[in-house]
Amino acid sequence: MPQQQSVIERLLLRLAAWQLRAPWQVLLIGLVLTGTGAWLARGLELRTRFDQLLPDDQPSVLELKRLSERTAGSSSIFVVLEGADREILREEGGKLLPPLRAVGSPWVVSAEDGVQVARDFLLPRSGLFASVEDLQKLNKELDTQRKKAVGKALSLGLDDDDEEQKAPTFAELKEKFLGGKSATLEAAKDRYPDGYFQSKDGKTLVVLVRTGVTTGELERSREALAKVKEVVQRTLPDPAARGYHVGFAGDLVTGLYEYGAVLDDLVHVGTMGVALILGVIFIYYRRFRVLVPMAVTMFAGLTFTFGLTRLVIGHLNVITGFLVSIVAGNGINFGVLYVARFLEERRRGADLETAIKQAHLATWVGTLTAALAAAAAYGSLAVTQFHGFKHFAFIGTSGMLLCWLATYFLAPAVLVLQDRRWPIHGTVSTGSWFQRWRARPSAYERPFVFLVSRAPQAMAVLSLVVAAAGAIAFVLWLRADPIDYDMRHMQNDLGGGKELYRVAARAADVLGNNTESGMVVLANTPEEVPELVKTLEARRDAAPPDLKPFDGVHALQDFVPRDQEAKIPLLAEIRRKLLKARRQGGISDSDWKEMKELLPPENLKPYGLQDLPEDLARPFSEVDGTRGRLVFITPTNGKDDNDLHYLLRWADSFRLTRLPNGDVIRGSGRAVIFADILDAVLNDIPKAAAVSLSLTILTVFLAFGRGRAALEVVGSLAVGLLWLMLLLYLGRIKINFFNFVALPITFGIGVDYAVNVMQRVLNGGGVIPAMRSTGGAVVLNSLTTTLGYLALLGSVNQAVRSLGMIAVLGEVCCLTSAMVALPGWLMWRERVRHERTEHVPSRTPREVPGG
Repeated sequence: MPQQQSVIERLLLRLAAWQLRAPWQVLLIGLVLTGTGAWLARGLELRTRFDQLLPDDQPSVLELKRLSERTAGSSSIFVVLEGADREILREEGGKLLPPLRAVGSPWVVSAEDGVQVARDFLLPRSGLFASVEDLQKLNKELDTQRKKAVGKALSLGLDDDDEEQKAPTFAELKEKFLGGKSATLEAAKDRYPDGYFQSKDGKTLVVLVRTGVTTGELERSREALAKVKEVVQRTLPDPAARGYHVGFAGDLVTGLYEYGAVLDDLVHVGTMGVALILGVIFIYYRRFRVLVPMAVTMFAGLTFTFGLTRLVIGHLNVITGFLVSIVAGNGINFGVLYVARFLEERRRGADLETAIKQAHLATWVGTLTAALAAAAAYGSLAVTQFHGFKHFAFIGTSGMLLCWLATYFLAPAVLVLQDRRWPIHGTVSTGSWFQRWRARPSAYERPFVFLVSRAPQAMAVLSLVVAAAGAIAFVLWLRADPIDYDMRHMQNDLGGGKELYRVAARAADVLGNNTESGMVVLANTPEEVPELVKTLEARRDAAPPDLKPFDGVHALQDFVPRDQEAKIPLLAEIRRKLLKARRQGGISDSDWKEMKELLPPENLKPYGLQDLPEDLARPFSEVDGTRGRLVFITPTNGKDDNDLHYLLRWADSFRLTRLPNGDVIRGSGRAVIFADILDAVLNDIPKAAAVSLSLTILTVFLAFGRGRAALEVVGSLAVGLLWLMLLLYLGRIKINFFNFVALPITFGIGVDYAVNVMQRVLNGGGVIPAMRSTGGAVVLNSLTTTLGYLALLGSVNQAVRSLGMIAVLGEVCCLTSAMVALPGWLMWRERVRHERTEHVPSRTPREVPGG
């Protein structure tokens, strides 16, 4: 009686009959679907902002959105002039300011070549920042000047009848006037002595342009940069003629460059991956005709996948963008196994109809199991809270299933049409050497067959020994903390951006590293800001000296001193006495040159936040003109915010501040976003890995039942994974939120090879014949997947390369385990069983119990 067929097998046979009867009809439907997928996929947007990797309801994401909506200067452009003449640079930079400001918001919110406005307003009022006590003391010391003149340096104290007075120096006077309250005031005198954003050697001048465009808004960012460049080119038409050159930097410029680099990288990696995959298939089969069904199904699977991604998600991110190469490498494996079985049947002499139906029936269990295992591995990432992983899960899972469907729908129709036009015959024993060479099957499995057939026990024992070493290495790897805390390992190589980063470094030298790295906190009201600043400073001061989370806390209120009504009369007296001392020769020319900038104006009046000049208040102003709610927090001097250890400490110091009145102020920005990403990854790694491994094991048991075969397949996977752990430990490879996805994916994809080997062994014929018949296709499967990952090593991004490296190592380990450890174990076990059977003494009838 014929064996009863399952529902799936009956459906596959009906599909085969349709494909044999009307292959052009099948291909036409496939072409329409593929075209639709390609049309949808063309609209996929690439999003490169890291906050888009977190859930939309994450507090840091919500706060960052609120900040972006409220702040006027969302990004910056640095126009950097470099030349030998200090005065020419100042002159040329000054020419840019009026036309840049005329561009208007949101493209140009402000344009400045220095802090002249702040200096001109604040320095004459610097005495208001001194304490009342210091002003009273200074006033008293000035009274003693009438009794005694001083020498070269400014000396404002004289011998008194009661006690000897020590004359204050200009530095002491400056300290009293500035009061140590405002870092901006100090910068006005120290960093920019003449007020310009210019290096001390005078060879670099920066025009700082602030825009109302967020760096993630690509089209608006391009337009803003284009408008600024157009102004520069129109205003400064021939910089070389005046001995300088112009460069551009800033977070908006860097963001655009990084986006372009990522986009080019995706195209490069995807193209290289597809080319490598098709190339290795051609080398294996040595026939262009075999590439046709492979290419058709791979392209269809990719367009289906990314068309569906457009409908469901709508965009790609910096992690999922590289899935083209990965899905292609994994998804083409189903076609490899199907075509291999079809060619095997035809070369045995089976007719076309039999070959197609047999290929359907003989491969669907193994390929579907592989597809489900891979889909389970990808799908395990859906349990995370990290959008980067969730989207990766959806695209990878749907990609595996759609590639499987594309294979069984389109590949048979292509093969039917090809075979009817160019029939495949049996093994060629005659003809030219080229025909015989091309007809000879590739032998990718030979090295593995050689090792296992000659020393199965040694291979099995050696595999287990190395696996034991891997188990020890895994424990040591975990104890050493396998997380990579260096953000520089997740950045792009400089490549074509060397000039951009050089110009950015020059701008940072002039402006200070905190220009772009400082974080912003938005208070509920301006009245809360002093208490917020006080609370944050207390938090900073309470930290140990080597663990200070940040340096400074700056607010617009810093520029509005207290007790102005009490200080103004004292400052009027000090002004009068200083002018009198100058007239009487008590103050030298050199001291007076610096001191007159600090001299209080004659008509000094109290002022508030609304009286501050626009240029000074703009960084602390919101889009609706509200002043005084923004607080800037600058990182600790000497600390690298690429160090996630420090970044976590910095983020935790201001992400949530509870004021004495009970109000809660949340902070966000780059520090908090990256801290939340790392926290999400650390929480999700064990969960995703456990789900992936559990689903993979469940898939294996569903395919093989609860017998020994399932345990041996899972054991083969375990050996491969332990080998991988050994390599990660020896290679000192650490995990980051890019490359982590390689681990759960390896579980589901790495088990495929053991599944296919075991399935062929169970079909009968022995281990070595099974390796010879299916081993080449298994190795080819691994090669296509490996090459898909290997293409990632050509990325300009270090994190993407590390993802490719871990995935390649996982593939190599799991394939070797399936082709060496598993067959070696199976042969050793069979040999031991055979030897035991031979040594069991045969029983005579009299020896039978009960006989």
